Amino acid sequence: MAGHEVVVRPFSDVHRMGNKVVATLLHDPTVEGLDVALYMDGSASMEDEYGPRGVLAKLAPVKNLVEPQMRWMLEYLASKDRDGQVRVAYWATGDRSQLEEVGLLSAVQAKDFRFPGPRAYGKATVMLPVLRDFVAHMKQQVAKGARRGLAVIITDSQLSDGDDVRAYATQVAKEIAAGRLPRMSFVFVGVGDQVDEEQMEEISHETYPGVGHLWCHRIADRMEEMAELVAVLVDETMTVAAGGTVYDEQGRTLKAYEGRLPAVLEFEVPAECKAFTLEVAGQRFTQPIPEEHGDEEHHEAEAPEPARAPEPAPRRKHGGHRH
Repeated sequence: MAGHEVVVRPFSDVHRMGNKVVATLLHDPTVEGLDVALYMDGSASMEDEYGPRGVLAKLAPVKNLVEPQMRWMLEYLASKDRDGQVRVAYWATGDRSQLEEVGLLSAVQAKDFRFPGPRAYGKATVMLPVLRDFVAHMKQQVAKGARRGLAVIITDSQLSDGDDVRAYATQVAKEIAAGRLPRMSFVFVGVGDQVDEEQMEEISHETYPGVGHLWCHRIADRMEEMAELVAVLVDETMTVAAGGTVYDEQGRTLKAYEGRLPAVLEFEVPAECKAFTLEVAGQRFTQPIPEEHGDEEHHEAEAPEPARAPEPAPRRKHGGHRH
């Protein structure tokens, strides 16, 4: 591409080869305005995962298994967040229903941030305060430009208030359907063999009028699998029903994508077409089409075979995933 040509967000690269355009997305445009929060289980059952603290941390060979996973997740989640800062808190702390707020963390801060665990581990796992906290947070963030919310919730044990969680989620869905709350998604990740999978499924499989699913869930056998599993779930959750349509300058449809929008868009354009518009999730992004590069023209002349859409990258398997 010529140096003077402009690539408009959300695209990172646009090429023209004859009448074919290949456009690479910088990020998923369906998550524009997304506000993200990460809630890590702070109940007593997690104490061994965080490892010893203070003087004991220097003496004991046991490592903090949570900290590297938290750092990895936060770097990833910050890339999805509209302002690059993720709300972080420990939950199920203290009297079992308290939240211990860590704060807003960016990807840069996450690289060496310490996660020793909450000040006071809780004696049970009560999730309702997490949902209330996130709803209150989203109400504040809407005034600052947030249009969608994502809460990632990690636990290693059975919830003590599953019925309350389901009842509150039903009320949240009604508020979303009525337009009083923005769309929200909850990624619920269980770690280890103490998680009640049946309980997680009851919560996650619920559908709500006008909203559909609020939840998705998976279970990882080990803490070391948690971060990558969260990334997979977030990607699936944020793009599962995206879709999109590409138009030319006259508003004619060039290509319609049903379901998930791929990271690389390929479509044919008329010879005189100078720009295209991608419409997705009610938003429109217009991108000028660059002039065809000389090297690409030469390559096309030598190898006139039609280009094929890139094969999707194989998804890495995650041990311990149970649906």
